[in-house]
Amino acid sequence: MSNYNPKSLKADEFISHEEILATLEYAEQNKHNVKLIDEILEKARPQKTATGAVCHGLTHREASVLLACDLPEKVEEMYRIAKEIKLAFYGNRIVMFAPLYLSNYCVNGCLYCPYHLKNKHIARKKLTQEEVRQEVIALQDMGHKRLAIEAGEDPINNPIEYILECIDTIYSIHHKNGAIRRVNVNIAATTVENYRKLKEAGIGTYILFQETYHKQSYETLHPTGPKHDYAYHTEAMDRAMEGGIDDVGLGVLFGLEMYKYEFAGLLMHAEHLEAVHGVGPHTISVPRVKHADDIDPDVFDNSIPDEMFEKIIACIRLAVPYTGMIISTRESQKVRERVLDLGISQISGASRTSVGGYTEEERPHDSEQFDVSDQRTLDEVVRWLMEQGHIPSFCTACYREGRTGDRFMTLCKNGQILNCCHPNALMTLTEYLVDYASEETKKLGFELIEQELAKIPKEKIRTIAAQHIEDIKNSNSRDFRF
Repeated sequence: MSNYNPKSLKADEFISHEEILATLEYAEQNKHNVKLIDEILEKARPQKTATGAVCHGLTHREASVLLACDLPEKVEEMYRIAKEIKLAFYGNRIVMFAPLYLSNYCVNGCLYCPYHLKNKHIARKKLTQEEVRQEVIALQDMGHKRLAIEAGEDPINNPIEYILECIDTIYSIHHKNGAIRRVNVNIAATTVENYRKLKEAGIGTYILFQETYHKQSYETLHPTGPKHDYAYHTEAMDRAMEGGIDDVGLGVLFGLEMYKYEFAGLLMHAEHLEAVHGVGPHTISVPRVKHADDIDPDVFDNSIPDEMFEKIIACIRLAVPYTGMIISTRESQKVRERVLDLGISQISGASRTSVGGYTEEERPHDSEQFDVSDQRTLDEVVRWLMEQGHIPSFCTACYREGRTGDRFMTLCKNGQILNCCHPNALMTLTEYLVDYASEETKKLGFELIEQELAKIPKEKIRTIAAQHIEDIKNSNSRDFRF
């Protein structure tokens, strides 16, 4: 008998192994049930309202049926609806960010990560505050405004005090017209007290990947170190929300376990956060296992082809229509291009996954956490996005205006997000074009901005945004926002 209870605070109950197995069996039995599939697709489809559109989302069981379905015409319909949802709530905006690795000291024994304790070839490094400063200046000189800081788990080398000091340093640096306006944090599961400290430090989203929701596989893949504790890791988001952090980011590392199992577990975790805290995850990330120093991805026999990866992204978008979705430079330009329309709302650009990598001229492959597939510059990524019809956005206004957690979700659900996010995206793109872009990117960008201004529905906001854009072009004024 299943012990599944989405409102429970116990990991084994809100991520019930028995419920996932029953879900996968149900999905397999109904993968060609056209009547049921049509009902699920109709439920997922955006419904027009007076203010825009509304979506009802899908349960983990409903979404798992769609993922199992291999009827070509139904899969195409899934993709069409995913594109409709993406356009209805996120428009053609793509938020830009970069990871910043602070330290690769780690006491865990994770079998898929080169930072594991037994790896003796990797050069261990921890940034000093001056080195943090130099890395941030390098990122600001590219044009980045949003960072995700990363650090291995090591209570001696990377205590919470070190993380907090780094956050303070990052926010303090204003180089030329550059400033990091939002610091997201991807560090190991910690205590409610430490989450409160992170909230007080002004972080944006707290990000923690589950890696795998299969408890037995999780414990095998994390044989040593504090990360071995499945329950403590899986319940981290509840502690983060108890500590006042209302924007949290989920993710699994696809390739470690069967993708259908991970997909169901991921959506159950999102359902749990909604049931207990009144708001689901702010973002969901979809990394896949990649090659790194002493890590061979072929060792893991659950890798997924690009076509199934695309389908997973589309089905997540149908299930959680209001949740942001992130894809990193782990994926190639080709893969990223194919999934942008299916639900992705944030991507990284010009990423370095080694400690101190942004101030080094050559990419230090031997100390990267994973191989970066998309190695283009930020300017090249920005221009490519615009060529594909997307608006690269460096916006962080919602966080700084207090539109986080349920306040952001309310704005998204009532269709008003276009009046905030669209003008903010255009203004921050203007900042990038004026301060950092190549001439070719500038020309394309200003043409795009002119076209996109006309799409802002409220005339007053459109007029104010147009004036702010001219002010940015003609002076050193920065950081206008709605």
